Amino acid sequence: MSIGYACQVIGIPGTETSRCILKNASEDNLRSLIHHNLNALDAMLHYNIENNIHFFRLSSDIIPFGSHPANQLIWWEEFEEMFTALGEKIKNNNIRVSMHPGQYTVLNSPDPSTIANAILDLEYHDRFLNALGMDQTSKLVLHIGGVYGDKKEASRRFVENFPLLSDSIRSRLILENDDKSYTVEDVLNIAYQTGSPVVFDNLHNAIKPSETNCTEQEWMQECKKTWKKVDGRQKIHYSQQGKNSPVGGHSETVFLQPFEDFYPLVPLETDIMLEVKDKNLSANKCINTVFLNAKAVELEKEWARYKYYVLSRSARIYTEIRQLLKDKKEPVAREFYTRVEEAMLLPEDMGAEVNAAEHVWGYISKESTNAEKNRYQKLLKGYKENDKSIATVKKHLFTCAVKRNLEYLLNSYYFYI
Repeated sequence: MSIGYACQVIGIPGTETSRCILKNASEDNLRSLIHHNLNALDAMLHYNIENNIHFFRLSSDIIPFGSHPANQLIWWEEFEEMFTALGEKIKNNNIRVSMHPGQYTVLNSPDPSTIANAILDLEYHDRFLNALGMDQTSKLVLHIGGVYGDKKEASRRFVENFPLLSDSIRSRLILENDDKSYTVEDVLNIAYQTGSPVVFDNLHNAIKPSETNCTEQEWMQECKKTWKKVDGRQKIHYSQQGKNSPVGGHSETVFLQPFEDFYPLVPLETDIMLEVKDKNLSANKCINTVFLNAKAVELEKEWARYKYYVLSRSARIYTEIRQLLKDKKEPVAREFYTRVEEAMLLPEDMGAEVNAAEHVWGYISKESTNAEKNRYQKLLKGYKENDKSIATVKKHLFTCAVKRNLEYLLNSYYFYI
């Protein structure tokens, strides 16, 4: 069983992918962006390996306009050497990768052009995974699509269009329940006809439950039956409703208590994809707590990244965590992350924010120029007088840290959460 996250790494420089607008999609620009994005993927994989994360969803945007006529590059051949090296890194470190085409990739539309574009997009995603040398256990996640006024007919159309896909795509495709139209029961009924595995999404199921009254555990077991040995381990999606988000919006972080309540219900040998805004931060939290029950010494790197953020929320919690981590051999992951979560839930406190900013500035100030110092003081004064936001102060601090390549600060979650 593995716990993973989707598409981007929070808080690690060099992992950012880039894109462009259509009018700038020249061949030279596309080549440059692809080269940059493949290097960013390499940095993401390096991070995942270092942090024992063996399940990762690849972004659809690594190849800009990958399924669009604007991109006529034979990118899988031009960048074959990079793809091969990335694929070897994935396989050698036992990382399972997947992809999730977007909401406009719809196979059950009554519009033939929409179907044609969906097939092109699936071909792009399949080609990307093939370029990496990934086998059938690297999956493409797809929603069923729209209802178009008649769910029964739309479902029939999905099944009818499924054979239009290549063998390679069909072998990768897995179907997911959504929060608006297709329940897990609906998706299972379609999957029985296509032979596709089904991904259970807990939040979607809570919002759009099936007519048949089954527990989450029972639905996951039903989905498990659709997974064949050649498909690899069953895969599910886990998320929590965001407090200030619209219905179905993902939370800022995966809070531990609900996850720990859910985790025992998951079938054995199931990979869990976390869908959450803080990405790798939640993956580390869940792995360190549920899998590793990490000791204080094993959390030192995590604390180095969280410390200025926690200080910016509460000096009390900052002190409590420092005390918690003093006994290096004590397993304290649950207590550590629970206190971090407590800090996240606090309202903004000007005194705490100023205190943290001063600590970060102290790390920078020895090499600062007069202009940088004056700007920092001006921005901080503006914040204290409610004329500037703390974000403007942090942006200046981040710029100063980048200029000096202060890795300790650049890896701090203070700038990213």
